[in-house]
Amino acid sequence: MSQKAKSKPSGTKGYKETLRTLQVELVKLQKHLIKNYLQILILFEGRDAAGKDGVIKRITEHLSPRETRVVALGKPSDRDRNSWYFQRYVPHLPSTGEMVLMNRSWYNRAGVERVMGYCTETEHEGFMRSVLPFEHMLVDSGIQLFKYYLDISKDEQTRRLKDRRVDPLKQWKISPVDKVAIKHWNDYSAARNEMFARTHNEITPWHVVRADNKKQARLNVIRHLMSLVDCPDKDEHAARPDQDIVFTFDQESLSNGKIAL
Repeated sequence: MSQKAKSKPSGTKGYKETLRTLQVELVKLQKHLIKNYLQILILFEGRDAAGKDGVIKRITEHLSPRETRVVALGKPSDRDRNSWYFQRYVPHLPSTGEMVLMNRSWYNRAGVERVMGYCTETEHEGFMRSVLPFEHMLVDSGIQLFKYYLDISKDEQTRRLKDRRVDPLKQWKISPVDKVAIKHWNDYSAARNEMFARTHNEITPWHVVRADNKKQARLNVIRHLMSLVDCPDKDEHAARPDQDIVFTFDQESLSNGKIAL
């Protein structure tokens, strides 16, 4: 079944009202985070044009900028390429009382770098072997780590990438990688599937977001995040995501149509 068929419609007024309610819940969460010296790190991965920017914007829109950081690293420098792979990410990890959202993360090595040939097979394999020990070390240090993968259909990605090229307000989003995203669709699917198979685990699981419907994706990521974090003041009803839109990865989802192939 297509993602659009499973997405529930939301009028503009209803969407804005629901979003505001959920953003109030996020403010409660942040107050709890600051008060209890907690650390939250959220990784957002997904196909090009999957809507990572939009989800992150709605999460951070009304949060305190002093305790909220969005990290979107650019092309690695020569120094980065000659250093321990995770080194460029370590300075951006959350301190106590902080929430950090990474718009793409160290999983670049499992996706874009792998598909586009920006890393060697040896570098890719080294990453795959070391990423879970690295993440588990972060969790052991007190960081709450959440991993989201925004998934869209091939038709929807084609439409969004075309829209970027003609919309003057979206020109900054265009990159050389975008131009070959559709061409490498199957390669990205294979890389994603291997990433899930080797890095999904009980401690730092992958949560998949069916994102053909941008509004429903945004609302349900917030709901899902609220469901994962203990916060005594949260509205338990608001923290109930649609499990057809956000769900924890399992192998069956690769064959039953829940994840775009």
